[in-house]
Amino acid sequence: MDAERAPLPVEGVLRFYNFLSDTSPFLATVLAGLSRPQKSIPPKYFYDEHGSRLFEQICALPEYYLTRTELAVMQANIAEIAQFIGPDVELIELGSGAGIKTRLLIERLLPPLYVPIDIDGETLRSASGQLAELFPWLNVVGLCADYTQPLEMPQFAGVSIRRKAVFFPGSTVGNFTPEEALGFMKRVRRMAGPGGALLIGVDLKKDKATLDAAYDDGAGVTGRFNLNLLERINRELGGDFKPDRFRHKAFYDPIRGWIEMHIESQYAQIVHVGGERFDFAVGETIHTEISCKYSVGEFQDLAKKAGFSPQKVWTDPKQMFSVHGMLAV
Repeated sequence: MDAERAPLPVEGVLRFYNFLSDTSPFLATVLAGLSRPQKSIPPKYFYDEHGSRLFEQICALPEYYLTRTELAVMQANIAEIAQFIGPDVELIELGSGAGIKTRLLIERLLPPLYVPIDIDGETLRSASGQLAELFPWLNVVGLCADYTQPLEMPQFAGVSIRRKAVFFPGSTVGNFTPEEALGFMKRVRRMAGPGGALLIGVDLKKDKATLDAAYDDGAGVTGRFNLNLLERINRELGGDFKPDRFRHKAFYDPIRGWIEMHIESQYAQIVHVGGERFDFAVGETIHTEISCKYSVGEFQDLAKKAGFSPQKVWTDPKQMFSVHGMLAV
């Protein structure tokens, strides 16, 4: 049974708010990260305009099962998913990106308000504009913000909302360590509010060969995506990285249960960023991402600690990927 459908307004509004400070923390974060014994840069900085386009290409790769499997799970179960979320919700999407999966929800839920949150302002505006054209009745309020940090959500007047529903697809929650994920899930619980819903995609544990291939594809697109981080530092921060002197490195660690992604120096070399010097030894890496994999039970246990009550879980026939429906308690 679909969610109950309320009469649609004639025309929705499309608005944007910028919650990012004029002084970008990008330079400070890069300088601090490159100064650590294990050099590191957070994965949120992958997503400039070029990085976002490369990630869309990754999602279409044959090795990268995550996007198509999650989409198939949602398509096969969209009626039950919509029934779980219910009508008259404020639909909040974290890391909205291109918004492909979102269309399934909007078509079924007909939410009075959609609030996409993304750190890439260009992608946010483009995807929000496309959704506004596709669903002219939809109120869209885009927030350019870093959802990995505490965020005070604006209140929206004039829209009748029964409850909030947070949508977090793509298994992006895996980019946090389990300890970090617990803190993040607690912030999401506060965002949803008591009785609010969470629909979250979580990649499941599986064999090492499948996982290694998903993050180190034969066409080298993931490598270009990873190395684009160096190009971005050069473009925006005046760095002098030579990306062809580095290589992409990704592997699954079955003990920790996560993928590690690195940028590895192929030579002994010196790089400058923001007027500071950084030395690289042969084989030294910049750690750019982890992607934790969970069993269904492991993730449900984590969610319970964060204040959620697991209600539903949908998976594909091969148990590759899971979509969880939860309520904030």
